[in-house]
Amino acid sequence: MRFDTKLVHEGQRTRPGAGDVVPPIHVSVTFDQFAQDPARYYYARGESPTREDLEACLAALEDVRFAAVFSSGQAAASAVLSLLEPGSRVIASDDVYGGTYALFELCRRRGVDVRQVDLSDVDAAAAALSGEVDLVWVETPTNPLMKIADIAAISAAAHRAGAVVVVDNTFASPALQQPLAAGADVSLHSTTKFIAGHSDVLGGALVLDDPALHRRLVDHRTVVGGVPGALDCYLVHRGLKTLSLRVARQVANARAVVEVLTASPFVGAVHYPGLPGHPQFELAARQMSAPGSMVGFEYLGDVRELLRRMELFAPAVSLGGVRSLIEVPASMSHRPVPAEVRARAGIADNLVRLSFGIEDPVDLVEDLSAAMAAAPHVERIGAR
Repeated sequence: MRFDTKLVHEGQRTRPGAGDVVPPIHVSVTFDQFAQDPARYYYARGESPTREDLEACLAALEDVRFAAVFSSGQAAASAVLSLLEPGSRVIASDDVYGGTYALFELCRRRGVDVRQVDLSDVDAAAAALSGEVDLVWVETPTNPLMKIADIAAISAAAHRAGAVVVVDNTFASPALQQPLAAGADVSLHSTTKFIAGHSDVLGGALVLDDPALHRRLVDHRTVVGGVPGALDCYLVHRGLKTLSLRVARQVANARAVVEVLTASPFVGAVHYPGLPGHPQFELAARQMSAPGSMVGFEYLGDVRELLRRMELFAPAVSLGGVRSLIEVPASMSHRPVPAEVRARAGIADNLVRLSFGIEDPVDLVEDLSAAMAAAPHVERIGAR
């Protein structure tokens, strides 16, 4: 089956006696042992039919055998990092989600050596991976500067160093980028975002093809208890069916607004992998089927006033849903990151991040253009 068909059909097993086109939601937390032959389900912290349906679909989308879903993207990320022993060495992207940075800080406190490097810089990545490494954590595109790392090249170098490669694929989703096919070992998703797509359910997932690593991650999840409930799994799976349709519209909306941003006298740098001037434009074109629907830009004015004047873009964190969102990373999604660390990474206080929904692009262009023109204290630098 091709990708869009898998979205609809994978993990949709019909159970005898009912013929459900949509599988039922199994809300039970415990299971009668004598009603099963053989017994497979014991307690929902460990096993759940509804959870398994979602996992089967996510694994199929990347043509691998396994997926493990979690109660949030943070829980999924934490599960991977919790397998590291004190003294382990991690090489990670320098520009990452604020919650990921907070997890790295927890790792550092328990003796894990986490070094953050600009993995979009080929030379810097090669130098960082020349020594002994246990785990390489790649975020691409990065949050919020939209830098692109070469998954295939980094994976090859990391494997020579004996490291496991985890790619946070949240910004792209499997509809636009397939890290495992490029050589990575684990794809990480906050399913809250594009995969579920409606900003109404939390979830996370790890997708992989290594049975031993999968077993360790599932055992950890069972013991720690970071499992999603049946209704959450159902909502994520239902949203997943329209992933390709939503992402196509979201990318089109991003392209339309980027054209306006690059011509605006109220805007400085624009960070979008689909722009020919982006430092990794050619890599993004090779590695991704489309440049995505996340955009960062430097606003030459009062960013809080800009957010107040938006009508259609909700001033809120998160991303990937059907409604467009606008936020200031320095004071919102990346607030856990110390100011000096943000500054080193290039996350300025006037950096604005847009997540595009599925609205009409003309309305989105008009909304943003009107808000930028009306917001006070704008340094009018003239059209570029």
